[in-house]
Amino acid sequence: MTMMMDRLRSADRRPAPVAADGARGPLLTVDGLAKHYGARIGCTGVGFDLWPGEVLGIVGESGSGKTTLLKAIAGLVAPDAGSIRYDAGAGPVEVRALSEPERRRLMRTDWAFVHQNPRDGLRMGVSAGANVGERLMARGQRHYGRIRGAALDWLARVEIAGARLDDRPSAFSGGMQQRLQIARNLVSEPRLVFMDEPTGGLDVSVQARLLDLIRALVRELGLSAIVVTHDLAVVRLLADRLMVMKDGRVVEAGLTDQVLDDPAHAYTQLLVSSILQV
Repeated sequence: MTMMMDRLRSADRRPAPVAADGARGPLLTVDGLAKHYGARIGCTGVGFDLWPGEVLGIVGESGSGKTTLLKAIAGLVAPDAGSIRYDAGAGPVEVRALSEPERRRLMRTDWAFVHQNPRDGLRMGVSAGANVGERLMARGQRHYGRIRGAALDWLARVEIAGARLDDRPSAFSGGMQQRLQIARNLVSEPRLVFMDEPTGGLDVSVQARLLDLIRALVRELGLSAIVVTHDLAVVRLLADRLMVMKDGRVVEAGLTDQVLDDPAHAYTQLLVSSILQV
């Protein structure tokens, strides 16, 4: 336990990014977050800060609570306790106090959510271009030519041919659908992106290309992100900092390389040795 707390303190001591106005402060602060399903714990007592430009990885086996935590933070499920404070630029706001229209607007503009199954994050009945353009319209863009041009640009960035702009996502492969979902989410340049198993269910070769794409875009755009996965190779590639979850609780946290190269908790040691990898 002492070693675990040392890791948490070490992670907390990393230099805070400095905003353009010289102010220091986290982009997102989660404190005491909990979600229960009857007697079953989804997640409990979770707290952390996420800094601008930082990628936080959350790992654990199936049922560990990582996806419940991610969805609770993003407002896709209602937490039972805790606070979620987000700095939208004018100071922190309590996300749980937002009205439903305010929360939906936040998810269409400042935040984005990349689902494991791209069909959950795409509108399958409209074209690829319309999927990308909707996020721009949510931010007030109304010029058709500019919207179409931005959609073409983003299809190119995620390696989808411009000739497929008017095709529906149902005509795409699983890997292409996931790349389209990423384009749809990132076209509006959100400040915070949630990713739930972004490479899950894809062939190994497709996973590798997608990870390279995500890493390049995160660096290029300076995104803050929270990435949930059971794949330690994914977090090693993408995440600055790592939290390990078991039975709804965080059992270890720290800098990604530190946790993976020298795990302190027995459960993390099992994960790293691939005994519990799924």
